[in-house]
Amino acid sequence: MATLFQRDKAPDRFVSRRDFLRTGGAVVVGFSLSASLPRFVLAQAAPAPDLGKPLDPHQVDSFLAFHADGSVTIYTSKVDIGTGLRIAMSQMAAEELGVPVESVSVVEGDTALVPDHGGTGGSTGIPRGGVDVRQAAATARQAILNLAATQLKRPASELTIARGVVRQASGGSSVSIGKLIGGKRLNLAVDAKAPLKDPTTYTIVGKPLLRPDVPAKCTGRREYVQDHTLPNMLHGRVIRPPAIGAKLVSVDESSIRGIPDVRVVRIGGFLGVVAPDEWAAIRAARELKATWTEWEGLPGSDGLERHIRESAVDRDETVVSKGGDPAAAFSSAAKQMSATYSWPCQSHASLGPSCAVADVREDGATVWTASQGTYGQRAQLAKIFGVREEKLRVIFLDGSGSYGGNGNDDAAADAFLLSREVKQPVRVQWMREDEHGWDPKGPPQLLQLRGGLDAQGRITGWETQMWIPATIPGNRPLLGVDAAGMAQAHGQGSGQISQNGDPPYAAENVRVVAHWLKQTPLRPSNLRAPGKIANVFAVEGFVDEMAAEMGVDAVEYRLRGLSDPRAIDVIKRAAQMIGWQTRPSPMPRPAQGGLLVGRGFAYMRYKQAENYVATAMEVAVEPETGNVRVQRVTCAHDCGLIINPDGLRNQIEGSIAQTLSRALHEEVKFDRSRVTSVNWASYPILTFPEVPRIEVALIDRPTLPPYGAGEAATAPVAAALANAIFDATGVRLRSVPFTAASVKGALKS
Repeated sequence: MATLFQRDKAPDRFVSRRDFLRTGGAVVVGFSLSASLPRFVLAQAAPAPDLGKPLDPHQVDSFLAFHADGSVTIYTSKVDIGTGLRIAMSQMAAEELGVPVESVSVVEGDTALVPDHGGTGGSTGIPRGGVDVRQAAATARQAILNLAATQLKRPASELTIARGVVRQASGGSSVSIGKLIGGKRLNLAVDAKAPLKDPTTYTIVGKPLLRPDVPAKCTGRREYVQDHTLPNMLHGRVIRPPAIGAKLVSVDESSIRGIPDVRVVRIGGFLGVVAPDEWAAIRAARELKATWTEWEGLPGSDGLERHIRESAVDRDETVVSKGGDPAAAFSSAAKQMSATYSWPCQSHASLGPSCAVADVREDGATVWTASQGTYGQRAQLAKIFGVREEKLRVIFLDGSGSYGGNGNDDAAADAFLLSREVKQPVRVQWMREDEHGWDPKGPPQLLQLRGGLDAQGRITGWETQMWIPATIPGNRPLLGVDAAGMAQAHGQGSGQISQNGDPPYAAENVRVVAHWLKQTPLRPSNLRAPGKIANVFAVEGFVDEMAAEMGVDAVEYRLRGLSDPRAIDVIKRAAQMIGWQTRPSPMPRPAQGGLLVGRGFAYMRYKQAENYVATAMEVAVEPETGNVRVQRVTCAHDCGLIINPDGLRNQIEGSIAQTLSRALHEEVKFDRSRVTSVNWASYPILTFPEVPRIEVALIDRPTLPPYGAGEAATAPVAAALANAIFDATGVRLRSVPFTAASVKGALKS
């Protein structure tokens, strides 16, 4: 059964982070102060306290704590980076436990308090993190019913839990969960077979409850990691070299003698300053004179596509192989087609630069960070700095955006280095030039596609060859640690970037080959929907080319190749929402009022195994300037069971807006020495006036597993945009971004 959600209002309940942090040491989000403070939270201090709380992810008590007032605390290593995970996870736990959602609070990402059930990424917050907590709650519910059965002297099968009270289904005696087990441990292993509630009985899951953190964010009362302070804390800045591979030769400390209370820290080639006053640290970092070696080891961003194609290959991997031999199918095809698509280096472009606070002492250390994987960061820092993991506490605090592996971990290492050296807490705040110039980048991708069609337009052969950076085991190297000359792993990873390189439509012979490159020009990282945006851009663009070649409507062509009813549902829904009229592309009529107008479409199933998403788009192109105006976007989204439709809708809208920015504007520019797009002028993003009307249809399937939705809706956006531009202009754009200059040049050529 599928249900279409409409937006409803939900009550606004929240408590400020600052109030919670005055009373406790972890990140806590709840709904009422008296009911949601966890009992295990202690003051933020180093080393990590011995709370006696289990952290084993196989134990119920690791995930849940029940308090005498009936409130419940969730403990999770998954963190909310703006995706609404806190409220969704609270809804899942509250539903299974039979407690009010306003009585649930969340402690996230504190390695002293939460079990390690994975970092945050890959849209796994709900399908792994939330599902883990839900199963622990289901196990706890069975135990609570059994305990209540003994106390009430009734069979457990006759009892129900509602609003935190266990009572007989037919009425009669009752006992609250708080009185029954408040302050006690269950000492139970999570039962993977503990029955979940029937979705038809849900009263909390599926409701559009608003995120409790938003009001404080809108009123400036939310504490981000950038706001975090400690007694006796210093402010730090790191001075990076003028070229990526340059080495530090000398430092003239007398050059900042006029700035009071500043200390220069040099560890090998690592150079930083600390001061009690942040402005003094900023001035010192700008004015400190240092001599560096010269270095020109980059290929430059101009001609990047050629550089990628000619780069050394570590290994080749056949990622997908279906049917027979595509090469043989091409030779007998009625039509043969080929195209090359490319995607540039892109920055995470967090609106606020990365920040971290570290307090390193002889008996241990604490780091406050916006890292998406606090356990992974703890292990990395402990190994580098020779600290036992149990003596290193890493605590998550909200950051100002991440979208994957940005500069957060590097900032934490910078703060650790400085704090260890000066023996005081140090807050390191990157500057805008640091964030844009030094954060690890979403890597460039190159895709070469070939297709064979029979006389009816069916795909008889498909081949994708992709040039993408290889994964090297080990953590991504941290900038400050390398500069200091300290040993660390030099791993390389950009996420699962080889997925969605094959068409989701019927095709007789399909082969996808990844040419894993040994190196990339800039340090690579996973950036939202890593790889999938570029791959779907290429695949759905090429499918659109096939439809146009056959003179068939783009939506009709896609539907011909699909039998999965969930895929068909989202495609039809997105097309219906935008008022799609059947015809081939490009648009046959002339320009309207000096504008070329068109519509485009794209579909994909995320990772070919998760969410179904279809996107339709209307654009207007100004041929004189090349400016592209996206006027309207419709999106149909199926992620199985919907936990919170309001939060889901927010994620989809944000995914669409951010990916429009990436497709229209974003490209990291660099010369032979350094990144040159280091501010919002040289690395522009989507502006508010450019945001189009966005309409979202949510297809709920309550009997199916839930999938995360932080990434999936990003994947079809660039393809739908390129296809719409083609429909408007007859020009096929195969390289991102579609800047006004590039579109104007394509129109002229």
